[in-house]
This record gives sequence, C-alpha cells and structure tokens, in this order.
Amino acid sequence: MKPSAPSVIVWIIGLILGILGIIGHFFSVDILTAYNYWLLLVGFALLALGTTFKGI
Repeated sequence: MKPSAPSVIVWIIGLILGILGIIGHFFSVDILTAYNYWLLLVGFALLALGTTFKGI
C-alpha cells in the first residue's frame, strides 16, 4: 500500500475541522468547546483516510 495525496476538498475539510477543534480547545466558543475532541478526531481521520485510499 502506497500512500497518496488526498484530494483538495478532503484536505480542506480535514484542515478546517482540525482548526475548529483547536480553536474550541483554547477559546471558549460554546459549540466548538463542547465538540473540540471530536472535531480534531474526525479531521485527522479524514486526512488519514484520504492519504490511505487513492481517489478520496
């Protein structure tokens, strides 16, 4: 299995989710603070899946 670069849209969505999770951790934003762990987890998982599977 060779890793490949994820598509641009998958990369952008994963990056946005990760940034929102980090913002929710360091700043008190109601919805982001409540789900900061899940935002980071989903963003990382999306980037990992996009790298693992070609065409995502």
